[in-house]
Amino acid sequence: MNTTLSGKDLAKHAAAELEDASAAEIIRWASETFGDGLCMTSSMADALMVDLVSASVPGIDVIFLDTGYHFAETIGTRDAVEAVYDINLINVEPLRSVPEQDRELGPRLYGRNPNICCHLRKVEPLQRALEPYDAWISGLRRDEATTRTNISVVQWDARKQMVKVNPIARWTQEDVDTYMAEHGVLVNPLRYEGYLSIGCAPCTRPVAEGEDPRSGRWAGMGKTECGIHV
Repeated sequence: MNTTLSGKDLAKHAAAELEDASAAEIIRWASETFGDGLCMTSSMADALMVDLVSASVPGIDVIFLDTGYHFAETIGTRDAVEAVYDINLINVEPLRSVPEQDRELGPRLYGRNPNICCHLRKVEPLQRALEPYDAWISGLRRDEATTRTNISVVQWDARKQMVKVNPIARWTQEDVDTYMAEHGVLVNPLRYEGYLSIGCAPCTRPVAEGEDPRSGRWAGMGKTECGIHV
């Protein structure tokens, strides 16, 4: 990491300095600051962030959490993104396979206790995957959910003890749609079927017009986040 500041102080300083910077400028700052200690994550709902980041950081490590419950379309998007973009895809799996989890904790844990299921299949695997890095790039936006309205373009992730970079935090859905149309970004085909926020198949449904984009995640379970970003 190319800095004399602690991670927490660096994140606070960068958040103020880069609040009005473009996404590309924020990504370049992250690359110059962290070098090989920088990675990114992608859920493969689309390749927007991969398109943005790989343009400035070719060959970047891209972490994909292969939960064992993904839609076939999501796995297909992952494979297409790996083939098209200049990235190093890292496919990360949970410590237990789905059959092993079913045997040890009972079937359909996602329906009985989605918090534990998300922890085992997403939160813990990501924590493990991020250990070699100093910072990670995410595609979080402030307009996605009420739980995300206060995110900074650069922040200190106290749980993971590392810097988290959110280059498109200030973008609106219109900004996203414009960029994707202008750059021909790869999109998970489920998006065209009303899946505006795509997670594991058992816990994701299409979203009706006018609904919150994330209302299709864990519908009826009183849950809005998997635990990765909170």
